[in-house]
Amino acid sequence: MENTGKKLSKNVVIVNTLGLHARTAAQIAKSVQNRKSSVWIVKDGVKADASSIVDVLTLACEKGSQITIRIDDRSDLEILHHLTKLVESGFGE
Repeated sequence: MENTGKKLSKNVVIVNTLGLHARTAAQIAKSVQNRKSSVWIVKDGVKADASSIVDVLTLACEKGSQITIRIDDRSDLEILHHLTKLVESGFGE
């Protein structure tokens, strides 16, 4: 986990066969709905708002893609851990 001031991030690899698609993007958006600050998904330097299904889908993350999950405030640390587990488990697929 990378810690830069208040911001924290975790690098993870998409493991599910279909990558990030509408259902998995919806799981991410639902997971961050109670956030205190911004939560981001970053791929190849492109940043997407994790609360937006459309934003997440624009990253075009297929199986094997490395993404970074970033939170802007430590108060969302539980969300960072939850999203990390969600991605690493293949979104339960």
